Amino acid sequence: MDYIFTTRMMVRDYECDIEGIVNNANYLHYAEHTRHLFLQRCGLSFAEMHRRGTDAVVARMNLQFKTPLRCDDEFISCINLKKEGLRYVFYQDIYRASDNKLCFKGVIDLVCLVNGKLAHSREYDEAFGFAINN
Repeated sequence: MDYIFTTRMMVRDYECDIEGIVNNANYLHYAEHTRHLFLQRCGLSFAEMHRRGTDAVVARMNLQFKTPLRCDDEFISCINLKKEGLRYVFYQDIYRASDNKLCFKGVIDLVCLVNGKLAHSREYDEAFGFAINN
C-alpha cells in the first residue's frame, strides 16, 4: 500500500511488558507521535495550533493488534488520511522493519475544537490539502 507519510522508530525496553512484547498502550503513543511528525511535515506545529486556539482531539479509535513488537525492534509507522465532514480519518499501520510484518492497524478519527467549539479548521484543511468548503 502507498502511504502519504512514513517514519521509522525503535522499540525501547521500558515499552515492553512482562511478556517481553510492546504493551498495547504504547502503540497509541507511536501512532500519536507519527501524526505529530506528519503535522510538522505539513508545516504546522501541534503546540502552536493549541496556542492559537485550535486543538485536534481524538474522537474515536478502532485498533487491531496483529504481530507483537519486541525490545529493540525497528518499525515503520505509516499514515493515510481522508476527511469525512468534520472528521479527519487517519489510517495508521505499523510494520516491523526486519520482515515487513504488519503489527498494528488503527483507524483514528480526529476532530478540531476551535476556541473550545467543534468546527472546521482552515489551517488543518490547507496543510492536509483538502478543499475548503466552509
